[in-house]
Amino acid sequence: MAQATTSEMENRVGLSTFVVKNEGIGGMIKVKISDFRVEEEFGKFSLDPKGRFSVIEVTLKNWETNRFINRLAKELRISRNRIWFSGTKDKRAVTRQIMIVDAPLKKIENVKLNDVKISCIGKSHQKLKFGEHISNKFTVIVRGCAKKDGSPMTDEEALQNAKSIFSEMEEKLGKGVFPNWIGPQRFGGLRAVTAEVGECVIQNDFEKAVNTYLGLESKFESVEVQEFRKTWSDTNDIEKCLDLIPQRLNFEKNILLQLNKDLNYISAFKTLPNNLQLMFIHAAQSKIFNKVLASRIEAKIPINVPQIGDIVGHLKEKRNIDSNSLVIVEKDTLTRIKRNCRLGRLAVTGPLPGFSNIIAKGKIGKLEDKILRQNDFDKDSWNIEKIPRLSSSGTRRPLTSNFYDLSVEICPNEVEKNQSKIWDEGPKEGDRWNPNGASIKFKFKLPPGSYASILLREIMRSPINHY
Repeated sequence: MAQATTSEMENRVGLSTFVVKNEGIGGMIKVKISDFRVEEEFGKFSLDPKGRFSVIEVTLKNWETNRFINRLAKELRISRNRIWFSGTKDKRAVTRQIMIVDAPLKKIENVKLNDVKISCIGKSHQKLKFGEHISNKFTVIVRGCAKKDGSPMTDEEALQNAKSIFSEMEEKLGKGVFPNWIGPQRFGGLRAVTAEVGECVIQNDFEKAVNTYLGLESKFESVEVQEFRKTWSDTNDIEKCLDLIPQRLNFEKNILLQLNKDLNYISAFKTLPNNLQLMFIHAAQSKIFNKVLASRIEAKIPINVPQIGDIVGHLKEKRNIDSNSLVIVEKDTLTRIKRNCRLGRLAVTGPLPGFSNIIAKGKIGKLEDKILRQNDFDKDSWNIEKIPRLSSSGTRRPLTSNFYDLSVEICPNEVEKNQSKIWDEGPKEGDRWNPNGASIKFKFKLPPGSYASILLREIMRSPINHY
C-alpha cells in the first residue's frame, strides 16, 4: 500500500486547518524522551486494606501503554484483562498513571522492568474505568522552532508568536478555549492506520482490515518494518512475512500466526487486544468528527457559538458532554442557549456517529450529513454483526475544549548526541524545524479526552510528523 505524504495524512484524518491565522512557531516535540511529560491527576481514591485489587502508580519512560500492559500481564502470569487503567499514553514520553491490578501487591513488587517504576499504593475493591482521572498535567518542550522557510526562529520571536496565538484564540473562542480536534495518536500516529482499519471493519470486510493493518506503509517507520509491510502488501505470503517480521511487531506477528493456522481473517483480527479493536471503530468516528470541525471552521461558522439546528449538551465536571442532555437549538431557545454556552454550562457538539446518534438540523445538519455521505456511512453501518461488541450507538463531542494553568517560557536548547536520531540527522525536505531555533517549554492541564498535541498544533503549525 502506497505511502502517504504528511499533508495527505493530515487531510485523511481531518487535521486540515486552524482556528486563527498565524505563522506559528514550527519545531518538534518529543526530540528527547524527557521533553514530553504527562501525569494523570485523580480526586479521592477509595482504598481498603481488605480489597481484592492492588492499586499501583506506574511511571514509564518510552513505553506505550498497551505494550506495557501486555508485558506486566506476562510478568505476573495473568490475563491483560485483569489490569485496568484510565488512559492510554504515548510511547516517547515520561508518563505517570494509576493502574488497578488483580494480583497480590507482593507479586507486583517483584516485577523489574527497564525504564519502569512501580509504586504500590494499597488495595481496593474498585476497578478503574477508562477516563476516570480528573485531568492530565503536561510539561512539553518544543525544540528547533523555525519559520515557514526553515530558517531558525529566535527565542523572542517564538515566545511572542506563541503568546500571540493564545491571545487570538482567547479573543475568538474565550479564555482557555481551543478547538477540540482528535489528535494523531487516535489515528495510529505516523501511520494513520486506525481509521482506515476501522472503516474496513464497519464495512464488514475483515480481510481488508487485516491487510490494511499489516500492509499500510509509512516512511516514518524503520526500513525493516517498511520491508515487512511492503512484502505483505505485495505477496500476502504468511511464511515469508513471519521470517521477515521485526521482533517488536508482536500484534502483527500474532495475526500472522493465526492466519497460518486457519486463514480466518476474523479470528486473526480478534488476536488484537480488545481495546485496540474498539479503537479502530473510535478512529473512524473521530475522522468524521475532525472533518465536521474542519468544514465548520472553513465555512466560517463559529465552533463555540450555537447556531439554529446545532446540537448542544451539558458539560460535566471533566468537560465532557452529558449524552442524556443533548438538545437541538431552536429559534426560540437560541438566546438562552448562547448565554449558557458563553458561561461554560453548555457546549456546541459534533458527531461521533453510530446506529442511534442524532444529527444536527438546518445548515449544520447538511454539513454533517455531507461528511457522512462522503465516507459512505449510514446508521446501519455501525452495527458490526460479526463482532457485536464493536457496534457503537454513537455520541456527540464538544467542538471546543479547555486548558488550564498555562505557562510558556524559553528554555535551553540543549540536545546531546544520540538523544534523537531525527535531530542528529537534521531537517529533511518538508520538515519545519531548525537545530538553531528556539526551545519553548509549555505547561498546562487538559481534561481527559483532549490532546496536548492538538493544543500545541495550534501554536506550532508544523507537519503532522513533528508531533
